[in-house]
Amino acid sequence: MESLLGIAHPIVLAPFGGVSSVALTAAVSDAGGLGSYGLYGYAPDRIRDTVAALRAATARPIAVNLWLPRGDEVRPGEVGLADAIAPIRSFFDELGVPVPELPEAFLPDFEDQLDAVVAARPDALSVVFGVPAGDHLERLHAAGIRVLGTATTVDEARALAAGGVDAVVATGAEAGGHRVSWLRPAEESLIGGLALIPQVVDAVGVPVIAAGGIADRRGVAAARALGASGVQVGTAFLRTTLSAAPPSHRAAIATADATVLTRAMSGRLARGIPNRAVRAIEAADAIAPFPAQNWLTGRFRAAAAVQDRGDLLSLWAGQAARLTRHDDVDAVFAELLAGWR
Repeated sequence: MESLLGIAHPIVLAPFGGVSSVALTAAVSDAGGLGSYGLYGYAPDRIRDTVAALRAATARPIAVNLWLPRGDEVRPGEVGLADAIAPIRSFFDELGVPVPELPEAFLPDFEDQLDAVVAARPDALSVVFGVPAGDHLERLHAAGIRVLGTATTVDEARALAAGGVDAVVATGAEAGGHRVSWLRPAEESLIGGLALIPQVVDAVGVPVIAAGGIADRRGVAAARALGASGVQVGTAFLRTTLSAAPPSHRAAIATADATVLTRAMSGRLARGIPNRAVRAIEAADAIAPFPAQNWLTGRFRAAAAVQDRGDLLSLWAGQAARLTRHDDVDAVFAELLAGWR
C-alpha cells in the first residue's frame, strides 16, 4: 500500500466532514502517513482553495474525501421542516441565531465537486456511499489520482473492487461518524471489524485498509494480523489539538463511556457520543430526511462550535474513544506505528 499511495507508513487519517483541518492533515502526511481531508458540502472554489492550502502545508501525499450521491437525497421544496424545527427551536434561541430560511440547495452539485477535485489533483480521493462511475474513475486515474472506496460489507467491497478502485477501506461498525453503507440499509450492515476485515481481504484483490475501533498499537497489530494492508484512524486523531473539533468535543472523546447510533443530527445513521441535542431530537421523533436534517442542525451546530457548546454539537466518535491517550498528533502517530512494526 505504501508504494500505491507514495507514503512511508500505512497509516491513513480518516477524513472528517466538518472537523477536518489543514494542520492535522498535513501533520499526518509529514509523519509519513496519508493525511485526509473531508470535503462534504464544499463548493468547487472551496475545494480548490483547500487542496492549495494542503499543498502549501506539506510536500507529502494528501487525500480528500467526497460523498457520492445515492439518489435518495431530498431537495428544498420536497420536504417540510416544520416538525423537525419544533424540537430544536430552543437551541437557536439559546445560541442567539435565527431559524434559517430554506436555501436554494442543501448540497453542491457532485459533478461540480468532482471537476474541482480533478483540477486540483490531490494524490488520492476516497469516496463513501457507493462505487464511482466508470467515467469518473477514468478521469481521476488520468489525473494521477488514486481512488479509495469504502465498504461496510463484503458485498460492497466486491462491488468496489470490480468497479476499479485502487484500495478498499473496510469500515467496521465500531467506527465513529456516518455509517456509509449503500447496498443494504445501514442497520443491516453493522459488521464489526474483527469479522469484516478478514472477509474483505479474502474477497478482493486490492489492498484493504482497516477502519473502525483502532486507536492504539493493539488495534493496528490486530488489523495487520487479520490481513489488512494498512489502517485508517479517526477518533484518536480527532482528539488532538490540531483537529478542528472544539475543545468540548475533544474532551467528550477523552471521557466517553458510550456511543450511540443515531439519525438525529443528519438524517443518516451515524455513531457519536450522546448529548442533549441528540436526546431531544430522538425524543421528538421528528427527523427530516437527509440532507435536510443535516443542513438544518448544521445551522445551530456552527454557532455551537464557535461557542464551544458540546451539548449542541455532533460529537462523532468511535467505540474506541476511551483508548485514546494523546492530544499530540505525533504521539498518536508513533503509538499507531508501533503496532505496525
